[in-house]
Amino acid sequence: MDLDAFTAVHSDDWKRLDELAARRRLSGPEADELLRLYQRASTHLSIVRSVAPEGTLSASLSMRLSRARTRFTGSRSNFMEDLANFFVSSLPAAFYRVRWLTVAIGAAFVLVAWLTGLWAVNTPGVLAAVGSDEEVRRYVEEDFVNYYSENPAASFSGMVWTNNAWIAVQAVAFGITGLWVPWILYQNAVSVGLSAGMMAAHGRLDVFFTYILPHGFMELTAIFIASAAGLRIFWAFAAPGRRSRMTAVAQEGRSLMTVALGLVVVLFISGLVEGFVTPSPLPAWLRLTIGFGVFAAYWAYTLILGGRAYRAGHRGDLSARDAGAYLRTA
Repeated sequence: MDLDAFTAVHSDDWKRLDELAARRRLSGPEADELLRLYQRASTHLSIVRSVAPEGTLSASLSMRLSRARTRFTGSRSNFMEDLANFFVSSLPAAFYRVRWLTVAIGAAFVLVAWLTGLWAVNTPGVLAAVGSDEEVRRYVEEDFVNYYSENPAASFSGMVWTNNAWIAVQAVAFGITGLWVPWILYQNAVSVGLSAGMMAAHGRLDVFFTYILPHGFMELTAIFIASAAGLRIFWAFAAPGRRSRMTAVAQEGRSLMTVALGLVVVLFISGLVEGFVTPSPLPAWLRLTIGFGVFAAYWAYTLILGGRAYRAGHRGDLSARDAGAYLRTA
């Protein structure tokens, strides 16, 4: 079929459909016309998809029909119901899908950080290359601890939250490259390892863990989760299986961007811990307990609610209707 000719024949109907769908008020005859044009365009979409399912024309018609459907059917469901479904089913299922990859990435990160710290402590000249003796001493004795309290807790929490949320979104969005995630994880693992090495070389490793773990339990885990999601999208592109490559990437992308949205909330909580708990005068054991409690709550949410949602068939993707798998024609 000649798609250009098909477009030329039916473009007036599609433009009229757009025009009616954009109007704030419709008369009775106009509403009837909108429905007729919608049904006609649905048939056109079926014909186009039989020839070029991934083409530009197919996508354009899907968008037109989606706008028209919203115009005469209204909202699909109650907002609060959608919100509850997101947090009870979609999000935990999406977290559950990447649980093992999250653990593997976390283990690799810790290993690289640990090896870097050992290298920094036991290899002559490494710490000297990081900075002068005075700079290293100032970092160990002042800057490392002061970083968490030099700004008001509320503004510091907000800064940490937005920065980490942005990193998490990038990890998911750029994961398809297959390179961005390993590189950024390696850079951060080396940075953490060097910090630990400097603190250990001056006998302050206990201070390092006391200040890094309360928020680090959840903050680092959130970055591992985002990285796992990004790598899943890359794998869908590299090995789509029986699906077309574009279909595989679209399905994984929709499902795993759910992870990015959920991590905004997770990182907000870890930001509060970093801003209000880490630099607080609370005993070290209590700060560590609070941080570990947040970490444990995440895994309980993922393994219990996520496992239940996953077994019920949820994957974090949009519903078939919202994803455009089918369209109502009556």
